Amino acid sequence: MQRTKLVSKILFYITRILAAIYIAVTLYSVVCIMTGWSIGYYGEEEHFHIFYPFTRQVLMNVNNNTPYILFEFLIPLSLYGIFFLLASNIFRIFHRPKLFTREGIQQLRIFYLANWLLPIGAVILAGIFANIASLAFALVAIHFILGIFAYFLSAIFKQGLNLQNEQDLFI
Repeated sequence: MQRTKLVSKILFYITRILAAIYIAVTLYSVVCIMTGWSIGYYGEEEHFHIFYPFTRQVLMNVNNNTPYILFEFLIPLSLYGIFFLLASNIFRIFHRPKLFTREGIQQLRIFYLANWLLPIGAVILAGIFANIASLAFALVAIHFILGIFAYFLSAIFKQGLNLQNEQDLFI
């Protein structure tokens, strides 16, 4: 069990750092796009670069049209920030002293619902305003399957919590 706790702690920090990076890049991109700061246009202004802060080194290349910016750039970037944040919360469960808790079940529930609803909602919304690449449907399927695994894990945790509570009553 010590190895599991160690691996979960490492994965917790990795996913938490990834979440922070995705969220920071999303917020930075929004600021740059809204203010025009740290942006360079090219290709007859059909595209633009978002530069690293205070440099002219390219961080991101973006098509200069609103549907692309919203539905193929900002929304996916922000949703992966949320995904990694929720994943880090799941990994945090596994390095706690007590494995089966109501908080753990709640975090798993949030994770599986987010994996079921957010990708599908984003693709439906994007489909109204932009052409959707087939890769988007593959990502929706992957997140749906991940949500199913989290749902089953949640059911196992509920059973474990019930058994743990029954055991506590006998002692």
